[in-house]
Amino acid sequence: MRLGCSLRFIFKNRGALLVPVALALVVFGRPTIASATAGLALAALGEIIRLWAVGYSGVTTRAEVVTAPALVTAGPYAIVRNPLYVGNTVIALGFWLAFAGRTSLVTALLLLAFVLLLAIGVYAAIVPLEESYLAQTFGAQFQSYRAKVPRAIPNGKTMPPLERTGTWRGEVIARAEIITLAFFAAMTAAVILRLIY
Repeated sequence: MRLGCSLRFIFKNRGALLVPVALALVVFGRPTIASATAGLALAALGEIIRLWAVGYSGVTTRAEVVTAPALVTAGPYAIVRNPLYVGNTVIALGFWLAFAGRTSLVTALLLLAFVLLLAIGVYAAIVPLEESYLAQTFGAQFQSYRAKVPRAIPNGKTMPPLERTGTWRGEVIARAEIITLAFFAAMTAAVILRLIY
């Protein structure tokens, strides 16, 4: 029972639990023009992956409890089962790269370890919770999907086109992604300010 409560707490606060990563990067990071350019490009790629996924999954990505009105297996969900978390991890790695420019190798590696530890730790806790919900809710449909599509790392196997379900809806982005886009803008501004000062 206690483990279930802990997992639900982590799920409910999954965004806030990654704020220490952002703070560590801003406080200890020392970007260069080269690291900022490369890092922001990588972070933008992560945001594109995230927007692609949110357009398919909708506003449920902001829910405080695990929920899914339908099993989405199209778009990025045809490639990996957790494209939102892949996108978030790419964003975090991009900002790490942006801030790592003039830091010592030891500091850069410690920051990288912190980024990966928190991101992987949070997602390792909540992905099984989500997949348990999906298995209970969608049964054989989810089991078939899980057998065909990898969890987070593309391996060349995708959901067969005729079995894909879900449609991308751009109008969802404004409602579901305002927090992430504001965070992205704030981190980009922090990179620029750290370059100047």
